[in-house]
Amino acid sequence: MKRLILYLAMLLTVSSLIPVHAKPALRNFITVRGDQLMDGNRPFRFISFNIPNLLIIEDNMPFTTSNAWCLPDAFELQDALATVHQMGGTVVRTYCPPVWRSNDPPAECSYVLGVDKFNEDGFRTFDLALKLANENGVRLIIPLANNWKWQGGRGEYAGFRGKTADDFWTDPQLIADFKETIRFILLRTNTLTGVPYCNDKAILCWETGNELYSPAAWTHEIARYIKSLDHNHLIMDGVDGGYLHADSLTDPYVDVVTTHHYPGAWTTKTFARLIRENWEMAKGKKPYVVGEFGFVSTAEMADAMKTIMDTGTAGGLLWSLRFRDRDGGFYWHSEPSGGNLYKAFHWPGSPIGAGYDEIELMALVRSNAFEIRGMTPPPIPAPAPPELLPITDPGMISWQGSVGAASYDVERAPKQNGPWKVVGAGIDESAVQYYPLFADESVPAGEWFYRVIARNGSGTSKPSNIVGPVRATHDTLVDDLADFSKVYARRGNLEIKTRDCRQAKEDAARAAGKAGDVLIYQLPTSIEGFRVFTFFPGEVVNLKFSISNNGQTYQDVSASRNEYFSGAGDYNYWKPVLYHAENLSGTGRFLKIEMTGETQIGRMEITHALEKN
Repeated sequence: MKRLILYLAMLLTVSSLIPVHAKPALRNFITVRGDQLMDGNRPFRFISFNIPNLLIIEDNMPFTTSNAWCLPDAFELQDALATVHQMGGTVVRTYCPPVWRSNDPPAECSYVLGVDKFNEDGFRTFDLALKLANENGVRLIIPLANNWKWQGGRGEYAGFRGKTADDFWTDPQLIADFKETIRFILLRTNTLTGVPYCNDKAILCWETGNELYSPAAWTHEIARYIKSLDHNHLIMDGVDGGYLHADSLTDPYVDVVTTHHYPGAWTTKTFARLIRENWEMAKGKKPYVVGEFGFVSTAEMADAMKTIMDTGTAGGLLWSLRFRDRDGGFYWHSEPSGGNLYKAFHWPGSPIGAGYDEIELMALVRSNAFEIRGMTPPPIPAPAPPELLPITDPGMISWQGSVGAASYDVERAPKQNGPWKVVGAGIDESAVQYYPLFADESVPAGEWFYRVIARNGSGTSKPSNIVGPVRATHDTLVDDLADFSKVYARRGNLEIKTRDCRQAKEDAARAAGKAGDVLIYQLPTSIEGFRVFTFFPGEVVNLKFSISNNGQTYQDVSASRNEYFSGAGDYNYWKPVLYHAENLSGTGRFLKIEMTGETQIGRMEITHALEKN
């Protein structure tokens, strides 16, 4: 009897944790009927996103870090997949399991470390991604080999044997090496669920690779090998091109065909026309998926999605979505091929993405994602409570955000039970990149408690956890230089730059100047210290700093310099340099910064004495 009572109590506890709007279970493997994908007896169609960071993050870019690579954690993967679910998506295309490149430290972030050598930490991340995909009702398209250098691919497999990238298609040893990776992945048993990958319903299909230039014989051999190991999942041919290949349509081991579409010189046809022409080629033969498309106007993206829905095309996946950062805000990725404009998208969009129409496009994607499934989009729910991160300084406050949140209010109280006062209203977590999200710039002396509330058009969240007491020892002026509104005065030809963000660790706005250009800040009390986050496209030059009591007569002050450059890398990164000074109390209320060469300043943090009540 006691066991029965304990069992019932456990059931009640578990049931209380199940959300009212539970996500759908994945009951079937996706199959093919003619030119359609099927989920049981129902056609399976989708509009959704590529999430290239789902297996490894190449965008971990806090200013003081030298390595942009890390493995996503549970918060980040859940944010990604819950976001797709809220947007009506049922499919995500990952990037390929990363292969170690000798110029990409650390190796532990990659999955394939050498011939028959695999990174268990990486594959445990893969395990978690599959577990959460099942829980969120999202299926994964997983390309297995990469044509390109990004995150490692055929060139790295060839390099393990001292051969060339083109040998990957024909060399028996390289083909055998790649098959060993395939065998390891398909037959791996998930350490979190106990389900072998080849039996996991969250996998929609295996893709032979990403934008491959593979000959038909290689595709045939690899697809046949996959089928010999995995009898449950479909195979999509990852051959590159804007048009389908006849070999893909006739190969008996290829189940699904795909194309990618971006603007370029090879054709003047719109995406919509290309998609329709490809559908006509695939019609009656095999399901067709638009695997990637992007970097064009919202109007052209809308036409492409409408064409996908109007034809029998199985689905389309936009390039690309980035999820939230465990340390606050989002991961960012300016696209090298995006005309120095397009960046990875974030849900639900932000005014900072106005240049590429992020808010409107994201709303349109959500509408189409439900429509292609024959559904009316439900209201977006009010956001869940955010998670406020530890606070050591009231000028450096961050939180893990909530799916669907459009803004946040930061509240402060003298005691844990209140009374609470809003000290930051309508904070946009997209407004800064890889810095603390909010500074309480006028905090009084004392010890304080903080909490955060998320908002969107449907309502507000419950308050976050409470952090405190936080002792205020100084005030901090923070200027992310989206404009010059916090600058007291400036001289020269300083400009706010919003392009070339990838080179500047994704900092979306910087004050750019040359030798002789000057910025001046006025503080209400005496300056105690400062930190200046700078980028140098060319040679690193020193900045000159001086402080004044009256804004007229300045006294030079010295600053320490820390450089965080680890090479230009794949994106021609600029040199990040942090200038900082401490213990300046009593020297003045005006800070002047003079450039001595080409410099871009991404952020200012100036600490000053607390104002007396």
